[in-house]
This record gives sequence, structure tokens and C-alpha cells, in this order.
Amino acid sequence: MALALGIDTSNYTTSCAIYDVNTHSVIQQKQLLPVKPGECGIRQSDAVFHHTQQLPLLMEKLFSDLSGSVEAICVSSVPRMQEGSYMPCFTVGVGTARSLSAAMDIPLYFTSHQQGHIMAALYSADKLDLLGDRFIAFHVSGGTTEAILVSPDNDEIFTCDIIAKTLDLNAGQLVDRVGVMLGLQFPCGKELENLASEYKERIKVRPVLKGADCCLSGFENKLREIYKKSGDKSMTAAYTLAYIEATISAMTEKLFEQHGKLPVIYAGGVMSNKIIRDSLQNRFSASFAQPQFSCDNAAGVALLCAYKHKYYK
Repeated sequence: MALALGIDTSNYTTSCAIYDVNTHSVIQQKQLLPVKPGECGIRQSDAVFHHTQQLPLLMEKLFSDLSGSVEAICVSSVPRMQEGSYMPCFTVGVGTARSLSAAMDIPLYFTSHQQGHIMAALYSADKLDLLGDRFIAFHVSGGTTEAILVSPDNDEIFTCDIIAKTLDLNAGQLVDRVGVMLGLQFPCGKELENLASEYKERIKVRPVLKGADCCLSGFENKLREIYKKSGDKSMTAAYTLAYIEATISAMTEKLFEQHGKLPVIYAGGVMSNKIIRDSLQNRFSASFAQPQFSCDNAAGVALLCAYKHKYYK
């Protein structure tokens, strides 16, 4: 049985996954990093410490009932494949992967966290056939709000060129800042979605774009005003998600104008939100990562391992 191991130690999640080449199935273990109540993030030094504590435990769980042998390893070493992209938290995964590769005498491959997200989205949406073509992928999370032109590549499997981005705040940061303001537990996405679903009034918002790029920080101030005046948590939550959805919709339409109506797939933690997902899916017939593959995970990294190891041509 041919197995490919993927490891990802991102800013908020420790994760490892096995992809079984023969059954085309993925098993994974992941755990959020602990964030103190009332805070909207974590220091890199703390992230490194918690990854060091969590990754061995998750690896033990992953391999506890595993049959077959791991033939290759892939690890996300940087946030994205571009010059200057670096975060210390990824060194924990890289160190573990290098040690395992040396001890087991098996090949080690490197990828980016962003490429892992895209691959996991393609796998869970049953869209791996897009790998031979150009398509647009949105990566929308607490650390990233970007639209990427994905193109086939023999060595990297695919390349990523940023064609639109936020000019200030990331969508996931907006969700978490508003959520913490409302007294929710970080990360706030699921609780904010539950609150928003309680609000039934019609909402109109106007996104701010510069070309295909977006601006989100100005609406954060608007949301604080809404909550201060109304005291209505569900209304504030609903306006937050409506603005993000309207922004991503406007970006998508602008990119279709610039690059043609290419296939589009949405990934990242914010895209696991059902309210946003349903609206975008109806409007663009787009593909989405399933929720368990939308948030940070190592599944896509394990898939990339199999492709880089030439299980697939």
C-alpha cells in the first residue's frame, strides 16, 4: 500500500495527513493552537512552542491504526511560493519532516501552505482534473485574502500568481475582530455564522475595490458603529458576512473581466462559512472545499506529495 505523508504547521493549526494512493483516500489529524480569551491572534514564538508540543501527539494518533508504508513526505515550508514569504511556525513541520525523511530514507518534498489549501480544495470538490488547466483560486482566511491564477507546472504541479488581494485587512481578521468585539471565542467564524443566521432582514452593502483588489478595514469601523448603536449581535454578524460575500463576489466579477470566465474554486477558513458559500455558489457555479478541507489542514500537502513523487503523471 503506497502512502504519502503531509505535514503543515500553520499560524493557527497543527496538522498531519496520510494520502493512500491506492484508495484515493485521506486521513488526517489536526489541532488548533490555543489562543488566550479576548485575543485575536498568537505570537510566532508561542505558535512554534505549541506546534512542538502538538505535532508529536498528532503523529502518534495518525499512525496508530495505519497499515502500509510511507514512501514519501511533503511539508509546507512557507506561507506562499514567493520571495520573502516566511513564518517561523513552519520550521516545526520542516524539522520533523527532515528528521523522518532521514530516518526512513525516503524522499522529502516541499510546498507552500497556500498550494496545500488549493490542492485540498480540488480534492474535496472532486476537481483534480483542473490541474491540467488554468483556473482561479481564492484563498480567504485570517492570514490571506487573495485571488490566484493557477497554471500547470511539471515540477511544482502548479504555480500560483496573485492577481487580486486585500490592501489592508484579511477577511478572517475582520471576522475575528468583530467576533471578539461581540464576546465570541477566537477563532470566531462558526459562532459568528450562527449569530448571523438569526438575522432575517435584508442587507445592502457596497464593497470597496481598487481594480480587482479589495479594502476591508474601513467596514470594520462601520461594524463597530452598527453594534454601538444597535447592541444587536446578530445584525452585526450578518453585516460582517454580507460585506465579505459582496467583496469576494465583486472581486470575482472583476477577475472574469480581466482574465476571462475561468473555472473558480474557493478555499480557506472563511470559505467554509455556509452563508457566504451558498451565495457565491449560486452566483458563479463555483467549486468549494468541503468544510473539513477548507480550514488549515495537511490533506492537500499529502496529495501534493503523491503528485510530486510521480504517482500521477
